[in-house]
Amino acid sequence: MAERIVIPEAPSEAHRLAIVGPLVAFNASHGFPGHVAPVALLVEDEGGAVTGGLWGRTGYGWLFVELLIVPEAMRGRGLGRRLMAEAEAIARERGCVGAWLTTFTFQAQGFYEKLGYALFGALEDSPAGNTRLFMRKRFGEG
Repeated sequence: MAERIVIPEAPSEAHRLAIVGPLVAFNASHGFPGHVAPVALLVEDEGGAVTGGLWGRTGYGWLFVELLIVPEAMRGRGLGRRLMAEAEAIARERGCVGAWLTTFTFQAQGFYEKLGYALFGALEDSPAGNTRLFMRKRFGEG
């Protein structure tokens, strides 16, 4: 049987799952179960509309913070710090050893450093003229 490469016009979640399934099975066969669980913390305004928050996931012993946004009008009041602390607490309860995330040079590197995160990698020109920063924090170290 000859294989072929197909490029779908509209990649879907079903396509992603078709790739993820065999990868998770392969990893598990080598002793690395792939249980991934989402982490969501929502910031709501007085009317109950979501205006910000944190989205991430735990897996392979780490919390990955994918998205964090504090509404501009609410910045400077410790809300970002509280969101991160709550996500880290959830991760610890799930047995994680640390957390990691990416940010950009035009975003919040200093904020994360104040929370104990350290740079472990950088990707230049992502987006052009900026650098994507990879940061991590081992729980109990910062």
